[in-house]
Amino acid sequence: MKILHWTAAGLALLTLAACAPSTAPAAGGGDERSGTLRVWLFDEPNRAPKEKVVGEAIREFTAANAGVQVEVAYIPTTPARHERFKGAFNDPASAPDVAEYGNTDLAEYAAAGGFADLSADLSAWSEGGDVGADLLKSATVDGKVYGLPWYVGVRALYYRTDVFDELGLEPPESMAELAETAREIRKRKPELYGLAVGGEYTFGALPFVWSAGGDIESLDSAASRKGVKAYTDLLRDDNCPPQACASLTGGKTVELFASGKAAMAILGNFNRSAVDAGAAAGKYAVVPLPGVEKGSVAPAFAGGNNLGVMRSSRHRTLAVKFLQLLGGKTYQTKMYEAMGNLPTLTSARDELAARDPFLEPFLDTVAAGTRFVPIHPAWGKIDNQKVIPTMLQKIATGQAGVEEATTEAAAAVKAAFGRS
Repeated sequence: MKILHWTAAGLALLTLAACAPSTAPAAGGGDERSGTLRVWLFDEPNRAPKEKVVGEAIREFTAANAGVQVEVAYIPTTPARHERFKGAFNDPASAPDVAEYGNTDLAEYAAAGGFADLSADLSAWSEGGDVGADLLKSATVDGKVYGLPWYVGVRALYYRTDVFDELGLEPPESMAELAETAREIRKRKPELYGLAVGGEYTFGALPFVWSAGGDIESLDSAASRKGVKAYTDLLRDDNCPPQACASLTGGKTVELFASGKAAMAILGNFNRSAVDAGAAAGKYAVVPLPGVEKGSVAPAFAGGNNLGVMRSSRHRTLAVKFLQLLGGKTYQTKMYEAMGNLPTLTSARDELAARDPFLEPFLDTVAAGTRFVPIHPAWGKIDNQKVIPTMLQKIATGQAGVEEATTEAAAAVKAAFGRS
């Protein structure tokens, strides 16, 4: 295996790159056609199914590309990921060629110049036109596309059918009914949490804010406060005790429901495999998370992850080819079957929806209207500083009231945007 070091050979490559088309390697990169392609993918609560699909893609890719090996590292999705990516942007020697990243991190990473512009590559790709324009926005900043949307993730309400049957309950159709049902379950089955809610579960809390008419950029508004109160009122002993639930993250909420300790939880389509691997397997169903009005659907965060090519990659062509293979219809379909990851390619999503009823509540949620975080580097600061979790936890633990905590959080949001 021959690895190109930063020598005169590297400078020669840069000279050639200056005369190449816009898809040529960026400064610090290259276009070697052999050697080791390094890939960063996110770790999962239950990684094995994902690892199996990725392994299949690697075998297909290396069989078609002689002299190439693919090395995958699974990295945590904790806030520390930001520092790891920043380190890779600043030190090409430690950087991968291809990386999975959250679409909420897009603005921050684009501002740092860490990812290559793939606009021309995806436009020329035979499957490129199958990515919906709205989804492509989750990988676009200032007209440049910095990745391929790999899957879209929306959350809905998972509930234990056995518990609901035993207690004679129906799935809630409004947020008021949701709270009432959660407390009823906790009262009659105190060994269970009614609805698992986490003080560190930002994307579990935001639908309450959005459904009330609030927004991230106005957390101190009357509407936002109404939504924040509705969520934090569930962080109580009569549903999910703050001493146990104030520190719950989204990942821990998945584990809580999967292990059979909660009767309901707000989880994503992408959490299906983790739930199916736990005690709740075969004993749950999913409905859209209800909104404030009866029969309505709460706006869900349109999450998901993208696959990008690092600007410093020394294997640009190979990196793009691997990204297109792993992000293509075949492997998007396999990832859905393994992990429940909802494809971004329209044809894959339509085919799966026709044969898998599990998708219906998530597609209904998308159809009802989704929301996204601000596409601005400020969001990275807000997320890293845990502005929303801190607000939720202070209210849940009695350190501050709703008005005080939301005022403080709103000030932090404005500061992140550089507003007075």
